[in-house]
Amino acid sequence: MSRFSAAMQLTDIDDFITPSQECIKPISLDKTKSKTGAKIIVQEDGYYEESKSGKQKLQKVEITLQDCLACSGCITSAEGVLITQQSQDELIKVLQANSKFKATGETEKAQTVVFTLSTQALLSLAHRYKIGAEEAARHLAGYFRSLGADYVLSFKVADDLALLECRQEFVQRFRGNKNLTMLSSSCPGWVCYAEKTHGNFILSHIATTRSPQQIMGVLVKQFLAEKINVPGSHIYHVTVMPCYDKKLEASRVDFYSDTNEFRDVDCVITSVEVEQMLTEDESSLPQHESFDLDWPWSDQMPDYMVWSHEATPSGGYAEHIFKFAAKEIFNEDTPNELDFKQLRNRDFREIALEKDGQVVLKFAIANGFRNIQNLVQKLKRGKGVDYHFVEIMACPSGCINGGAQVRPITGQHVRELTQQLMELYQKLPRSEPDNVLTKHIYGDFFHGADTEKSHDLLHTSYHAVEKLSTTLNIKW
Repeated sequence: MSRFSAAMQLTDIDDFITPSQECIKPISLDKTKSKTGAKIIVQEDGYYEESKSGKQKLQKVEITLQDCLACSGCITSAEGVLITQQSQDELIKVLQANSKFKATGETEKAQTVVFTLSTQALLSLAHRYKIGAEEAARHLAGYFRSLGADYVLSFKVADDLALLECRQEFVQRFRGNKNLTMLSSSCPGWVCYAEKTHGNFILSHIATTRSPQQIMGVLVKQFLAEKINVPGSHIYHVTVMPCYDKKLEASRVDFYSDTNEFRDVDCVITSVEVEQMLTEDESSLPQHESFDLDWPWSDQMPDYMVWSHEATPSGGYAEHIFKFAAKEIFNEDTPNELDFKQLRNRDFREIALEKDGQVVLKFAIANGFRNIQNLVQKLKRGKGVDYHFVEIMACPSGCINGGAQVRPITGQHVRELTQQLMELYQKLPRSEPDNVLTKHIYGDFFHGADTEKSHDLLHTSYHAVEKLSTTLNIKW
């Protein structure tokens, strides 16, 4: 079963992550010309070339992840399509080679290995092994250090910066055009779907703020590299995420520096892959030694390493930006807990701010492919979409139910598991992004907020993918 989000698969439009149709790319064709009028037919077990001489099954060929990103189709359900650099097997090879270099004194060949742990993945593993979130983080730090990690970090600082940048981007866009709908950009499944399916029209609506994963890549490969006096090209950065789509994001050409010759994120492993690694080691997470996570950003350690951002478990974009915009633009205070109104289903909710009897700000949260599809179609038709901002996540229930989270192991329904993870998330301390550390990073590393450097390193661009003219290409 593929664990890519539904938006990344060639499948019926629903909100279930199911095995999908096979990609049209990996088919090997004999280029010799035939005079027999051969044709390709599609059957349940594959593709066949049929001619007067008989029927021959076509062989699949290996393709790279970059091929997929350049295709006008979508990611196949065969997970082998991923490039080898995005697997736990490749990660283990790198760690073993690194340990060998250190043991033989060839330290100049060894890389500095940095792991960054996402909150959603930590909660999934904490639930799986029946321990608290902070405890899970400490045991994961011990486990990764036993494999050769030099630093193990939390995502807090990158999550904070992503919210600060995105809220400022919204305010600037709103003041320039109050009728423009801005769409969130942190979900790579949604972004890739938009690029491949709807082109430049919809891309202009998407925020340019990078996701927390890619912001953390910048901080690790450049800011941390400066602090520890190691070239970014000698750092191997691994993120632990709740979603396979994050592998696609890390592999985008936009996040490779030709000047510095490195990717911001070298490898993405997921919650379920960490579980598989532990199972293969015949160990459970609590059996591993407990270590503090590293905090190289400042001398003042925070009280906790695992934090929530607002009440919704996908980064808190809609909530945080709504509160900020209400105060910044309209000087209106909002309650700490916002009351979103559920619409056609539990994955589509909205909230509005009224002033002098008029709706002046209207936000929504749209999770799951069905809701995304409906929203985009209305935007394209120019009908019925009066939202100023929409937080979009490809997975139903958002990142807490990412396609690569640990699945239930006792016959428990996924919805029940998701609810339990939500409850764990609600118990976490809530971060306030505008804090001493983020101010320090803006001033010390980015040369201030809204500078050329901060825009270059905290924002990105999108690229419409030209559709292939082929009858095999699925119509969305």
